[in-house]
Amino acid sequence: MLLTRARMLQLEQEIFSRGIPADVLMETIGAKLARFVSQFFPRPGLVVCYAGKGHNAGDALVAARHLAVLGWRVLVRTPFSRNELAALTRDKFDALPSSLLSGPFRPSTPQDGPLVQLDALLGLGSQGTLREPLASLALEMNELRRTANARTVAVDVPSGLDPDTGLPGDPCVEADFTATVGFAKTGLIADAAVNHVGRLGLLDSPDFRRPEAAGRADQLLTAPLLRRDWPPRAFETNKGMCGRAVLLAGSRGTLGAAYLCTAGAVRGGAGLVSLGALPEAYDLLAATMIPEVMVRPLEKLTDIFNFPVDAIGIGPGLGSGQEVRTLRVLREALCPVVVDADALTIVAHAGLQHIDQAKGPRLLTPHPGEMQRLLAGRKIKDRSKVARDFSDQHAVTLLLKGARTVIAQRGLPLRYNTTGHPGMATGGMGDVLTGVCTALLAQGSDPYQAASIGAWVCGRAAEIALTQGASPESLTPTDLLDHLGAAFRSLRAGDF
Repeated sequence: MLLTRARMLQLEQEIFSRGIPADVLMETIGAKLARFVSQFFPRPGLVVCYAGKGHNAGDALVAARHLAVLGWRVLVRTPFSRNELAALTRDKFDALPSSLLSGPFRPSTPQDGPLVQLDALLGLGSQGTLREPLASLALEMNELRRTANARTVAVDVPSGLDPDTGLPGDPCVEADFTATVGFAKTGLIADAAVNHVGRLGLLDSPDFRRPEAAGRADQLLTAPLLRRDWPPRAFETNKGMCGRAVLLAGSRGTLGAAYLCTAGAVRGGAGLVSLGALPEAYDLLAATMIPEVMVRPLEKLTDIFNFPVDAIGIGPGLGSGQEVRTLRVLREALCPVVVDADALTIVAHAGLQHIDQAKGPRLLTPHPGEMQRLLAGRKIKDRSKVARDFSDQHAVTLLLKGARTVIAQRGLPLRYNTTGHPGMATGGMGDVLTGVCTALLAQGSDPYQAASIGAWVCGRAAEIALTQGASPESLTPTDLLDHLGAAFRSLRAGDF
């Protein structure tokens, strides 16, 4: 659920009216914030709390206290005296073993461990443009992010960002991560907010009861939400119970696409993974596939109807010359089908009636360029509205890729993925996603679940790769494959 600023403030007052002390809530949220930081920065370093006067700063100070126990060095950067802090925040400041910075932070070179900035300048209780002395601190954080490799974690909402509209003020903190409290605020998922919010996480607490009819039913994809739909396997599970996934992908010059999507299906848990190969590319594809994949010779794509299959993925690297039979597979296959890449382009040119006539469930996974082609060239101004309108008009599940992937299906809440980072902006990432989603469908997930889990675990695998030595520039789809196992474990563990 997404809440406005006013409704979230009202919800907090309802919590306190039930007799839950503000101190208890602050300790709970602060501890979770520390765990959020530790998930992305497992090696201790230096954390600098940019603190305002209010309870938002108190949450950050509690987190810093927990991080200090884990070996982090702590500095507090605030323009306010101790007596100017809110009473509860002052208590948390007094309990924190830290040094107080009265002037601009000058990091040493080289920095021992990561440098993390906690943006706790303003909470939801403040409105309007950032003013001095906080405006200068926001600019200081942004400068350190650019020049000193500092990573910024915003507490609840990046300071200077409108929590309702997502429009950034001037100045506005540019966060790499935002740990929002209780419920996501409507502005955090706005297209205009992406570069200021970064990776979004939810700091939940049992004290936050679900408000009735109080906000948009849209959902953030989180591990606690998704693992309800993905129970552990029964001990007696065998490959026949995990589904038969078939990929129709790859051609001369695009063998890698077939490799990545079939490997994604294997790592996604399908019991049996096959690649349908046409005569002109069979030998090449058979020679490049991983041993877990069966390469099945096809005279034509529609020969797939002769095989037992629980889910199909079609499109990555498929190339040209298969338009008619691709459309027939999309229309006539009774099993769920993931439609991606060249198959989406074929649909865009031939007309959306081909997916409207489909006999089984269809999951479309376009990137923004492919989505624009499906919309006959119309520019995408509001990704959420485009996804909602498209799924209302067509009986499909839509996974619209991007920095905040949007998942839509008629009659169900719009979903926003939280995982991933800019290192995924390279060719082949979508091929892995297609394979993973196909595997999830083969194992019995419906398209809405498969899109949600697939997007989350692929993004999480990319995040885990960064903690294992990759950089946003060096990350490859193969890195994604290598860390999918850890991503599924992270899902089971209920990580952020």
